[in-house]
Amino acid sequence: MKPAAFDYVRARSVTEALTALATPGAKALAGGQSLVTLMNMRLARPELVVDIGGLRELARSFDDDGQVVLGALLTHRELVEHPTLGERHPVVAAMASQIGHVAIRNRGTLGGALAHADPAAELPAAMVLLGAEVHVDSAARGRRTIPAEELFEGHYETALEPDELITWVTVPDRAPRTGWGFVEHAPSPGHYAIAGAAVHVGVDVRGGVETVRAALLSVGETPVLVDRARRGLPAGDDWETWAEAITAGLEPAADDAEYVKDVAAGALAQAAGAAHARALDELEGTP
Repeated sequence: MKPAAFDYVRARSVTEALTALATPGAKALAGGQSLVTLMNMRLARPELVVDIGGLRELARSFDDDGQVVLGALLTHRELVEHPTLGERHPVVAAMASQIGHVAIRNRGTLGGALAHADPAAELPAAMVLLGAEVHVDSAARGRRTIPAEELFEGHYETALEPDELITWVTVPDRAPRTGWGFVEHAPSPGHYAIAGAAVHVGVDVRGGVETVRAALLSVGETPVLVDRARRGLPAGDDWETWAEAITAGLEPAADDAEYVKDVAAGALAQAAGAAHARALDELEGTP
């Protein structure tokens, strides 16, 4: 199929893009890996497509005193290869490397993935796990900041207003003695995961589990956040029992919901176990 008729403008600046997005029926186009497909299927019918792909000012990143600031137009491949993220948040590279195939990773963008809000996608879950803040701009109202865990409201639904554009994402540095893990199970490489989990485990100076934060994908209408400290932590390192208890109340929108829950529990247990092991390794390496 071909898309319905639409007008097109290629923005030369963020200001120009925001002005165009104030037009009723306008939609931003970044990498086009999701929007173009929806338009071809006529599931999306924007009256005006605002191409922001040339705004290189949004394809930058900064190291900013305890956090990393990421431009919305950084591609999935750039996130995989990003040196600062690789050092401070290797979970992002691990997750971004599982997105689709090489051609998709070369074109798809961070801001586009967040705005698309697919609950089976890796980057929304990654930003929820990391406690990221999403900065959005509007010509009429200026800038506001949305915590990643509040951005996603349902299947392909966000807290964004029609005239708002994601411009930057800030990611706080990982806490000391915190390990990471990521596991997803998909029918084959490049396909959407049946279920997956990204996990941070923090330990105290004696190696005891102190905090667990996880984001589950493909098991709800949005990334599912698990945030535990003190209460709700596993007994010792019994991650399997803990993960089964965490996933028991999930209600995946799938023909075989129990199977998806089992897959999610397995992914969560594996990812948490890996995160715990990395946290202990980091503790052992602390002077």
